[in-house]
Amino acid sequence: MSELYQHRARKRFGQNFLHDAGVIHRILRAIHPRAGEHLVEIGPGQGALTEGLLGSGARLDVIELDLDLIPLLKLQFGLAANFHLHQGDAMKFDFAQLCSTPHSLRIVGNLPYNISTPLIFHLLEHAGLIRDMHFMLQKEVVERLAAEPGGGDWGRLSIMVQYHCRVEHLFNVGPGAFNPPPKVDSAIVRLVPHETLPHPAEDPALLERVVREAFNQRRKTLRNTLKGLLDATDLEAAGVDGSLRPEQLDLAAFVRLADRLHARTQEHSPLP
Repeated sequence: MSELYQHRARKRFGQNFLHDAGVIHRILRAIHPRAGEHLVEIGPGQGALTEGLLGSGARLDVIELDLDLIPLLKLQFGLAANFHLHQGDAMKFDFAQLCSTPHSLRIVGNLPYNISTPLIFHLLEHAGLIRDMHFMLQKEVVERLAAEPGGGDWGRLSIMVQYHCRVEHLFNVGPGAFNPPPKVDSAIVRLVPHETLPHPAEDPALLERVVREAFNQRRKTLRNTLKGLLDATDLEAAGVDGSLRPEQLDLAAFVRLADRLHARTQEHSPLP
């Protein structure tokens, strides 16, 4: 076991290893893994959460990028029948290879801050397979994920994640819970993919495009930020006031804008 603690956290992998037993217990309690479930841990590191997840009796697939950690994880957990190790990059991992049953995978991870947002978007491509996700992220990112319209945290990340998931900011974690301590506060978030989307868009790719354009210059009004996609008539048809700024619109309004753009494309009108 002493070998485990000789592994130094690598800056290029964004590694900060969780070591606070109280925080580990609180995270495991929030996840509440049970026998018969299928868990996937992204970036197990030195196995701080892995032991508790395995102890539940659930099947556990872990995905670790750092080659130096692979033998250590095998040594510590390799004899457990419910432990399955995959060396690779979670950003390129095909989660569909693990399971084909809808809403069955439970994803867990202490995610490196530098890849957390693109990794969440990658996972949302497999949202139909996922029951829930519990992540340790930078507190600022969790606040953006859980934001509501009207505030400065409401933006592309909030809208696109909330389109797919219910978001719960569970609790915050200070830097001292990690080795080495990061320079930012962290937080635990729970993402639960909707079995039925509350505001389904005709074309989610167009929703992404509208949201991206709207927030490219978030201090400008929608009339100005969206003028390359939708004109004043389109905004009115979608029931949106063009004098508002993007953070003042809720998810449903953005979906209406995207559906208006979709209708334009179906009419074979060239986009401006």
